[in-house]
Amino acid sequence: MTAAPVVSEDEGAPDDIPSLAALPPADTHGSWAMALAIVTEALLFVSLFFAYFYVGHRHPVWPPHPPKLALALVLLVVLLVSSATMRGAEKRLAHGAPRAARSLLGVTIALAVAFLVIQVLEYRNHLRELRPTTNAYGSLFYAITTFHTLHVVVGLLMLIFAACLPVLAPARSPHRPLRNAGMYWHFVDAVWVVVVVLLYLLPRWTR
Repeated sequence: MTAAPVVSEDEGAPDDIPSLAALPPADTHGSWAMALAIVTEALLFVSLFFAYFYVGHRHPVWPPHPPKLALALVLLVVLLVSSATMRGAEKRLAHGAPRAARSLLGVTIALAVAFLVIQVLEYRNHLRELRPTTNAYGSLFYAITTFHTLHVVVGLLMLIFAACLPVLAPARSPHRPLRNAGMYWHFVDAVWVVVVVLLYLLPRWTR
């Protein structure tokens, strides 16, 4: 009985298969992953809004008292301005001005911090009249707004991470850090617009 011939690992392997290091960078994978994450988070907010209106439909008066609007509108302006500065940072970076992009990113971070500070003040005002344990409306109101605030914190951490990078458009991973953080930040801003319309303005329009 003859022994089987020994074949080396390199024998028979195609020579045209590039090594992993030679492959082009997948610089769009991070953006696709961020887009999928945003879709997932959006569905969570849709579930919360559905619960809000489903429970409200079972009450003759919903909400019992519409929440105060002044600080909510201030928060809306802060986030809209921060979204504009974030977009400006992305454009500056695309036009080859990383220093200006970093400055606008710093302004966006400052506005995000201002939002959180004003949000704490708004909660202090709301808690004097309504607590999460007061009724079903209180539970859902604080669940939605707190959930959004947690997303603002996550977005702020992403912005700080991008700002701490030595280069805003690195050749190696993480690819497109400013763009991906901006995608998430614009999502956070859009959600607050919906929150203001549904939780603050709509109760006044329907009364």
